[in-house]
Amino acid sequence: MWFKNLRVYKITEALNLEPEALERALTEHKFSPCTGQEAVRMGFTYPLHHSIKQYHHQQQHLHLFAVKRQEKVLPAAVINEELQPKIDALEMEKGRPLGRKEKQALKEELIQALLPRAFSRSTVTTALYDAENQWFIVNSSSAGKAEDVLSLVRKALGSLPALPWIDNNQLNLAMQQWLTDQDLPTGFKLGNEAELKAPDEEGAKVKFSNHLLTAAEVQSHLEDKLVTKLEFVVEGQASFMVCDDGGLKKLRFHEVLANQNDELGWDDIVLRLDADLLVMANELAVLLKSLQQAVTPAA
Repeated sequence: MWFKNLRVYKITEALNLEPEALERALTEHKFSPCTGQEAVRMGFTYPLHHSIKQYHHQQQHLHLFAVKRQEKVLPAAVINEELQPKIDALEMEKGRPLGRKEKQALKEELIQALLPRAFSRSTVTTALYDAENQWFIVNSSSAGKAEDVLSLVRKALGSLPALPWIDNNQLNLAMQQWLTDQDLPTGFKLGNEAELKAPDEEGAKVKFSNHLLTAAEVQSHLEDKLVTKLEFVVEGQASFMVCDDGGLKKLRFHEVLANQNDELGWDDIVLRLDADLLVMANELAVLLKSLQQAVTPAA
């Protein structure tokens, strides 16, 4: 239930999520396993708990989704081991070395033949639509995986007007200032992790972990490098890494928050998960608004 990485999008038009119609739409795109020749298959699965057989879960203004992705795993070593004898045999038959395109065609043919015997790997990505703040939040560190979730939701709903939640150029400037001047968003403190990268062609990088970020060693890199990742700590709430593309990684909620609903127990699993969902969503709203206002004060 507790998100660990965030890709956040601003919904520009409120979504019409009538429960029965939405459930039918999601069911049409529910997950089913890959067939023999398919390399990847994606679809909706149950977001709250496997025992709650609904493809959409609503709690107040919060809407929870989950997308399951299954892909066939073909290790490169396995492909190469079977590919080389085929290349050797065909070169002997033709009496000449094969060209790059010929080898690629042979490789693609081999992959299709191997797919039915390949192992399958599945992952589930959850997403939260906050109708009150008009945010769509995907629990993933990968922009590509987040876009896959958006695409599937868009396909099911017919429309999903989503834009980046924050201006990346303004964020990049703010991150540079936060590490330089420590003029941080209200309630935020610097953590002990940061990454910086030179903007030239070589793109020299430096990474600090478990390090005092106000130290001269760190500050000296600001002369020729840009901040690409910066850790923050919000006392009593959470710690997380802000990335220059607008993503948040390594999100860890304070144990007081994470354990806030322990007295409810797990006898009523829906009650407990809903309670945790509300706590998490409220904290995310506070953190995201603080960051947004610090980057774009006039917004």
